[in-house]
Amino acid sequence: MPLYQYIVRRVLFAIPLVLGITVVAFLIANAIPADPINANLPQSALNNERLVAAFREKWGLDQPLHVQYLTYLGNLLQGDMGVSIRTNQPVLDDIRQFLPATVELATTSILVGLLLGVSFGIVSAVWRNSPVDYLVRVLALIGVSFPVFLLALIGLSVLHAQLGWTAGPGRLGFLVSRPPHVTGLYTVDALLAGQWATLRDALWHLVLPSLVLGMYVSGIIARITRSSLLEVLSSDYIRTARAKGQREAFVILRHGLSNALIPVVTLLGVLYGNLLAGAVLTEAIFAWPGIGRYAYRASTSQDFPAIMGVSMLIAFIYVVANFIVDFLYFFIDPRIRYA
Repeated sequence: MPLYQYIVRRVLFAIPLVLGITVVAFLIANAIPADPINANLPQSALNNERLVAAFREKWGLDQPLHVQYLTYLGNLLQGDMGVSIRTNQPVLDDIRQFLPATVELATTSILVGLLLGVSFGIVSAVWRNSPVDYLVRVLALIGVSFPVFLLALIGLSVLHAQLGWTAGPGRLGFLVSRPPHVTGLYTVDALLAGQWATLRDALWHLVLPSLVLGMYVSGIIARITRSSLLEVLSSDYIRTARAKGQREAFVILRHGLSNALIPVVTLLGVLYGNLLAGAVLTEAIFAWPGIGRYAYRASTSQDFPAIMGVSMLIAFIYVVANFIVDFLYFFIDPRIRYA
């Protein structure tokens, strides 16, 4: 199958998926048994019918549900996500402000999880049923099962407060100035500006939250890598490579790992989307000004435009992440190219 045809098919499949997500997200946001008027107007204004009616008219709450959806969909196609009820700013501007912090944390966490998970998975598969294998499997099970927010609290209490090995909450220290805004990623912006002290401090503040989220990711990746590599190492072509006298490390890394990582690549898109969407508690504990904290505040204030904006952002991230995975699949799995 040619590459362009493969990409066109994936894009066409994504269009009805995104449209369906808008319907589901809109219905869920409006099915919440709470009134944004009570959450956003002061108590003194709730008894004033004119103020309540003006508030409903301003935010389109007086329109039928299907009219609200069609209006939102039309605006969305024009790149307009509406105006936040809580901040009174365009939702798109709010997302641009908070998203870079989450992208920076999620990207660092997925890299940490990938490095640890693949390494542990290889060690566990090579030394199968050994004490090392049992230890890795226990650690992977703990990483998957242990609550992330509890691990974050323990990390802050022990590694930061008691031992002083890591930085505290926030993206930068109090005495460190922010780098000039280019991408919103402090590490990248500090690197571009040549502010090495800011770069070191930003990386230092990334260590603990990325380790916390990376432990969860590494547990999943380690288990998948181990099971996939064990299956590959029992294949005929692996036995043939060993019979040719090739070094064991070369057989495992070149012939075994390259095929065993196919399920891991599939998993990366989902895990990255989960990190971007599900780091609410971690961002709250580490005072990380990301999209998770913005979504939490929007939900507590019944800010429907912001809730819909975050929902669409998360859905878009999942679609793009899986599209990238499908694109990589075309190159790493020859069965797709010849299907």
